[in-house]
Amino acid sequence: MGFADLRKMDPDIRDNLPFGISFAVALNPQIISVIREGPTKAYVEECQRADNLLELIGRKALKFLRQQGHQAQPRTTPGAEYPDTLSTRLPQKTVATRAGLGWIGKCALLITREFGSAVRLGSILTDAEIFAATPEVVSQCGDCADCVEICPARAVTGSEWRVGVERATLVDVFACRKTARELLTKRTGGEITGRTFCGLCIVACPLTQKYLEQALK
Repeated sequence: MGFADLRKMDPDIRDNLPFGISFAVALNPQIISVIREGPTKAYVEECQRADNLLELIGRKALKFLRQQGHQAQPRTTPGAEYPDTLSTRLPQKTVATRAGLGWIGKCALLITREFGSAVRLGSILTDAEIFAATPEVVSQCGDCADCVEICPARAVTGSEWRVGVERATLVDVFACRKTARELLTKRTGGEITGRTFCGLCIVACPLTQKYLEQALK
């Protein structure tokens, strides 16, 4: 969990609320460790479990903040506000980087030092004055291109993130979604919708690998 100062952003994007609370749920290492060859039904179910937990955390935090007399708006529901671009006004990853939880990798996922990219995200916007973290403003991926090389859709361009870089510079989200749904449908036996993607870039990340190795000792 981390706290973000959002006051320099457009007020309309942040619902006129100055601060953000970003929180992450780590994905089960046993499940993530076995998707190297492709996604599994257990992986899809694990993503849903994490999303359900994020929703629960968000509701409890929202209740607490409002009981303390603060304004608060949850942002835990998966999905794109703008289907034409598969985007939202304020991505969860944006709040997370400003809360110091990590940076954006070449695959356009949040990369954390502790869990790599094996996390799901939620956030809450609020007027509660909180002590904000130092934001992450540049990528720490360096020359690593593991997520670029493993992507079955060839959707990851290999460009490096910094604040202000458009997502389209990093990844073709439509190619990613199309290939992910094809893989997921083929390997799980059911049609997949929503924001679950194939996960190969998650497991390829060296920091995810470090998390898995430590967790599965």
